[in-house]
Amino acid sequence: MRKLVPFLLIAILVLAGGVVVSAQDEAACNIAAPSAATSIDMIGWSFPITDLYADALEACNEVENLNVNTQLLTSSDAQGQVRLALSGGGESPFEIVHADDGFILEMATNGWAMPLDDLIAEYSEAYGLDDIPASLFEAATIDGQVYGIPFTANTMHFFYRTDLFEQYEIEVPETYDDVIAACAVLSEDPTLILPFTMNLHAGWAWRTEFHNFLGSFGGEWLNEDSTPAFNNEAGVAAVEKMLEVVDACMGAEGLTYSIDDSEIGMEQGDLAMVNIWASRAANMDNPDLSNFVGIIGFAPAPRANPDGPFSGPAATDFYVIPANTPVDPDLIFQVIMEAVDVETQTAAAELGIVTRTSVAESGVGGRYLEAASRTIAEGVGNYGDDPAVAIARVAIENNLPRVITEGLSPQEALDAAAAEYVTEATAQGFLE
Repeated sequence: MRKLVPFLLIAILVLAGGVVVSAQDEAACNIAAPSAATSIDMIGWSFPITDLYADALEACNEVENLNVNTQLLTSSDAQGQVRLALSGGGESPFEIVHADDGFILEMATNGWAMPLDDLIAEYSEAYGLDDIPASLFEAATIDGQVYGIPFTANTMHFFYRTDLFEQYEIEVPETYDDVIAACAVLSEDPTLILPFTMNLHAGWAWRTEFHNFLGSFGGEWLNEDSTPAFNNEAGVAAVEKMLEVVDACMGAEGLTYSIDDSEIGMEQGDLAMVNIWASRAANMDNPDLSNFVGIIGFAPAPRANPDGPFSGPAATDFYVIPANTPVDPDLIFQVIMEAVDVETQTAAAELGIVTRTSVAESGVGGRYLEAASRTIAEGVGNYGDDPAVAIARVAIENNLPRVITEGLSPQEALDAAAAEYVTEATAQGFLE
């Protein structure tokens, strides 16, 4: 499994609370007006930092003859709409697509994404693209071509109520065995609905946590010849540990919790601890949303295997230009770059992990960033660069939840996923 090279670790580790910069402080959209009325439509998913970037994209509406529209859904809904729109081979209804590591691999493999190398070279100096580490562009590189502009990085790590941990004299968990032990204590607290949740409410959520646990046990998604590797002993150990956590901490009710539900549960006091995306951490200190400002602590993702890495990914989010867009890619690229400039990223640093080194070193950012950066540096990394991983991801999404819905054993569910993967990977030419 190729790991994402930690990109701003030293810089992120020194980040502390800084001056809040609003989206209104961003510079104007400095691009030439197109000669005819042009619409640029972006689709993506919503969390605090992406909401800010959407506002920055729409700032280009001030340019004559240009109309920028942004649509933010849930990640599964957004990706589903993109798959439906682009798989038919016609013109793309979107000019900008928000994609994470796995989805950009899927888009490039299917020919849905446009290589950006020429545009990056043309505008590198004008937009200071050397301020974005090469390792982040590497995460968007498939078969030697770059398909995305990195605008934020992310990981999943541990959030916890410091007041309850002090009250019950609980140490911050280092492992999921520690989380299970803490659940035994916190489940007795009458103020809580559940002691802990991790996100397992949908197939893609099972796949995400499986990736985290699999990597902690030293497992791989695929072998070097693209045959399945996820259904071996490491894969079984990963699923077994996930089910231990479900039984001890979550139960049937916890399996219904989405990322939004877990975030709100922490903000409202229904949960004592969660393992969710770092991009949700800024809201913990937002007095308009949280009843526990300054009380929620942050730590690296617990280790599923005490001897393994932290069970959290190194993720990057990108803006991608679809290959079949009817709009001038040069114009689309400039709109993207206006939205990921230094001014916007300075504002974004209050809400998540930014991609420009100059901004990361400027001293703005949230108090969760040390936990996030440690998880990135010492965690399980991303999905690797084998295009067939996209097929394996879907097979896991389709089959792993069956350990709950149909009572399959971990080995049975993983073997079913492997069989599905082999069939589809063979049909697509990845396997003979």
